Amino acid sequence: MVTVTTGMLVVFALVVVTMFLFVTETAPPDVTAIGVIVALVVLEPWTQVDLETGLSGFSNAATITILAMYALSEGVRQTGAIRTLGNAISRFAHGSESRLLAAVVGLTGPIAGVVNNTPVVAVFIPMVAELADQMRVSPSKLLIPLSYASMLGGTLTLIGTATNLVASEAYAAATGNPPFSMFVFTPLGIVVFLVGAVYLLTVAPRLLPERIEPGNRTASYGVQPFLARVLVPSRSPLVGNPARDVADDAHRDLNIDILDVLRGDTHFIASETDRDIDGRDMLTVRGDPEKIQQFCQLADLRYLPRAAVTDFELDQPDRVALVELVVPRESGLVGDTIGETRLRERYDATVLAVRRRGGDLIREHFRDVELHAGDSLLLQTTQETAQYLGETDDFIVTSEIAEEVMEQNGALSPTALRAFAIVAAVIGLAALGAVPIAIAALGGVVAMVATDCLSPSDAYDAVSWNVIFLLAGVIPLGRALQLTGGVALIADLVGQATAFLPVIAVLAAFYLLTGLLANVITPVASVVLVVPIAIDTAQQLGADPFGFAIAVTFAGSTAFMTPIGYQTNLMVYGPGGYRFTDYLRVGGPLQMLLTVVTTLGIVLFWGPLTG
Repeated sequence: MVTVTTGMLVVFALVVVTMFLFVTETAPPDVTAIGVIVALVVLEPWTQVDLETGLSGFSNAATITILAMYALSEGVRQTGAIRTLGNAISRFAHGSESRLLAAVVGLTGPIAGVVNNTPVVAVFIPMVAELADQMRVSPSKLLIPLSYASMLGGTLTLIGTATNLVASEAYAAATGNPPFSMFVFTPLGIVVFLVGAVYLLTVAPRLLPERIEPGNRTASYGVQPFLARVLVPSRSPLVGNPARDVADDAHRDLNIDILDVLRGDTHFIASETDRDIDGRDMLTVRGDPEKIQQFCQLADLRYLPRAAVTDFELDQPDRVALVELVVPRESGLVGDTIGETRLRERYDATVLAVRRRGGDLIREHFRDVELHAGDSLLLQTTQETAQYLGETDDFIVTSEIAEEVMEQNGALSPTALRAFAIVAAVIGLAALGAVPIAIAALGGVVAMVATDCLSPSDAYDAVSWNVIFLLAGVIPLGRALQLTGGVALIADLVGQATAFLPVIAVLAAFYLLTGLLANVITPVASVVLVVPIAIDTAQQLGADPFGFAIAVTFAGSTAFMTPIGYQTNLMVYGPGGYRFTDYLRVGGPLQMLLTVVTTLGIVLFWGPLTG
């Protein structure tokens, strides 16, 4: 029986506080992680974590590899090669919802096995939404499967997800064995992906609701009652005034927005033009219906009740864009109000509606609306601004005009071919064991920059630094559990509690526990904390630690039941119009199914768990 010490209690208390902060997001997870480092080192007499151990997360091979893989994935993304699949998917689907879903799942998974799944999903969202609109299919039927398929694809190779790399290093540290090789769990990953794909193609469509009306974003955001067309008669006092000045005055005095001016067949954005308003111009106005009526009375305008404003009027490819944005967790604007972002003043971008992560819609009084991770915004702006917003880290553009990414003859550009060759070389060198995977990945980043596939600034910008700092904080926390004997204590208690269970049931329990934790405290943190405990438990049971480590690794990629457990789930939350319960309804059965499949698969591929 392991004796409880003061050091164990101190570290357990830090674990509980850290998990509480992760779940409640009282502070950003990366800030919490840095606080963990400080606490561990300050409390060294009890935690046994000195300065070098406390900072070891920054130099950990998994951290360096993940950092490099973000840059490599960005290099591939910038070539536009992934977008070229849009035409192929469209031709394959040929108007069939089931074929479209099959193409999305079948392509996303394998790509996510070698390219970080976050940029893959970011690129696929607008493409899938556009194809759904063309086929009159609700995007709600496709976007959760898109996210889940990318997560399942992450189990195909070591570099598929950050959790795989972290688990590999944790396994090596706990056992003294070499880290996982590139394709060590690919056979099981293929089985998991195929089972998950069948579920997404057969069961999920029956469970997913149609939250978003296909082909009409203004309707899905409930904006149409707040949009109107008004005619400017020749007698109106607005005639002869610059459209920009009229728009500014209307926004300041009545809190309404003049989106554009229609003159014959010509549209132009009111807030960015220096043209004067003429008689017979038509204005597109957004605001409270009563305020719009008041504006018409004050300016002697004629309200046109039959001139409905739809996506077509607000999205003119050669002039103006109707853009849907998602606020990612790492956005620097989280916590700011829309007024503080100055979207209108800086970018001539007019917010039309905000969809909260919980599904609530906000369609007026935006200035004081505070932005949260997972919120989606519908706005109208210029094409140049839409492109700029897509390049920042503050927003993920989920609906935009797809860029041309292929040569006229349909062949991939030379830049795309170079990028793919570099990624293939990184995978090959790591798989052959010629160099450590961290060095191969860093070398790939150097090659990307040297061959003009990626600029140095884009390489730095591509890294999700919040994930890097999160890793840097939770890795020494896991180390503290080992140094103080906390891992041994938990493993001993688990061993006693499960003494009457067969080893395979204990393996399944660890899979399920890790999956549940990943849904609330992030997959990376779950894997760091559970891998050492699973390995120690396996050793006490006389089982193979490798099988237990694999179970925890795969479980880290099955955070299906909440939108907050995995970044891609959060990315599709707003564009799909989902509710929290949608993830539980669709992801819960899938997570239980994969608990059985993965547990049996480990026994099938690596033999009996005990000697």
